[in-house]
Amino acid sequence: MTSPTAATQTPEQEPPPFAAAIVTDVLKTFSKAVRAHQLYLPNNPMHARSMEAARAAFQGLWQQTDEIVLQVAETQFLWEELVVYEEAEKSTENLAWVFFKDGLRELKICKGFEMTDMDAIMDIIQRVRTATADDDDLLTILWEQEFSTFEYKYVGAGGGTGDTPYDPMEAGAAPERLPPPGEVERGGSEQLVSSAKPAGVVSMEDFDSTLYFLDEREIEYIHNEIAKDYSTDLRPLVIASLLDTFETQVDVGVREEIARILDGMLINLLSTNQVRTVAYLLREVALTAQRARELTEVQVQRFKDLPERLSEGAVLGQLLETLEETPLSPPQSDISELFLQLRPTALETVFAFTPRSHNRELCELLENAADRLAASHTSELVRLINVADPVVAQEAIQRAAAMKTAAAVPALGQVINNSADPSMRLAAVLALADIGSPGALQVLEKCVEDTERDVRVASVRALGARSYRPALPRVEKALKGKPLRETNLTEKMAFFEAFGALAGDGGVEFLDSVLNGKGTFGKREEPEFRACAAMALGRINTRRARESLEKAAGDKDAVVKNAVTRATRGVAA
Repeated sequence: MTSPTAATQTPEQEPPPFAAAIVTDVLKTFSKAVRAHQLYLPNNPMHARSMEAARAAFQGLWQQTDEIVLQVAETQFLWEELVVYEEAEKSTENLAWVFFKDGLRELKICKGFEMTDMDAIMDIIQRVRTATADDDDLLTILWEQEFSTFEYKYVGAGGGTGDTPYDPMEAGAAPERLPPPGEVERGGSEQLVSSAKPAGVVSMEDFDSTLYFLDEREIEYIHNEIAKDYSTDLRPLVIASLLDTFETQVDVGVREEIARILDGMLINLLSTNQVRTVAYLLREVALTAQRARELTEVQVQRFKDLPERLSEGAVLGQLLETLEETPLSPPQSDISELFLQLRPTALETVFAFTPRSHNRELCELLENAADRLAASHTSELVRLINVADPVVAQEAIQRAAAMKTAAAVPALGQVINNSADPSMRLAAVLALADIGSPGALQVLEKCVEDTERDVRVASVRALGARSYRPALPRVEKALKGKPLRETNLTEKMAFFEAFGALAGDGGVEFLDSVLNGKGTFGKREEPEFRACAAMALGRINTRRARESLEKAAGDKDAVVKNAVTRATRGVAA
């Protein structure tokens, strides 16, 4: 679009009531919105942003005036004799040419246009841009519409002079198809006609005072019935009709054609976010597959493929992205019903999408769908534990832990053995701890010697909490080894407490040697190590354990003395 330039203002010409740049900006924004309306589907964010920008531009214009009148030239719109829109070429991308070529010479846009008639005008412009020679022209299409904030005047085909006053259309008849703009101008005759209210057009106001006019209650009933009729979604009726035909017609060709139609309809409905209708389609297809007679294996498979199509990663991912941007108000029965149709292959897409979703309502629905799929398809859940995507793997591990899926233990063991990521190994350890089966504890026993501190701590705590005595030799080995003495207090405490839980009274002798024993030259263990031993003795809480604690009650080291006091208090309690 070229930059609009103002026409030369003569001394006699009055200045415009406000800056022409405001009108120019509005028309620029409107032109961009028309282009976006043509290129994108209504559920596309680009379409929504363009429409909102156009509405905001018109609302800013109405702060200056209640209406604007634009003269239509071949490649320009003029307002107050100033050029406010101009394109160099005569093409369908030029809004001025779109109106001019079909005879329109003046447009009047009134306040509220952006909320009432703007969408309809954009639809009409799109129809005209893609029309063929056999389709109606712009003037005919406009004549068929009723606008409350948009009026136009056009060149009549019946002749007249340039000075001919504006005449309404005769008897409300549709305008003739106009000759090309050049031919009208060469003929030297133009007759401009107003669309405000053509003669012969019936208006409700014409009947207001008649004797038998409808009362308010009857008018309201008619309005409600009309609104109900226009708001009815016909797509479910079309689907039902197709499936009824499928049931009654056993011809292979007919059924194959219906299957192709339903497949295309499913993709179209998904792309336009018609969730309720998609759920209806899939539910009715499943019922038809049970009721229809003489079904071939190919036909059965075609019907089974429809829910599978919904569960494909690309299709389901696009649907979830659309729902993410849509405010979901309860009840979301239609979305819940749709998610019931998901197949096990959808589990990976759901796991990948859920952690990054910020739509709380959608997350709840996805969690329910994931629970259902994971519970009924354990093999798919187990497979996802070892996929390459760490987000999906983490979700699968957490789901297996929540469901205490014993079948997931081997896959979790593979994560521990093969994963170089400490966070993945830790997640697997926590899942095994929640599962708590003998096989899970057996895998956890090996994790006591893991290279990552958090993994060691989590595993030894789980073994102690489950009192898994086969792990005692590994725990005792760690307590007697040097590496544990060089780690932090948390890990030391975890190992000592696990030892106390697993060893029982049989471990008092070793713990007493740590707490009260002396090495060569009377040297004792470090205070933290002795304090941990005291806490482990308090957990054992046998007579021998209490005697060991009493011997250390007067220890001079403050750390050890406090630990002994806490352990003794716990024993007394």
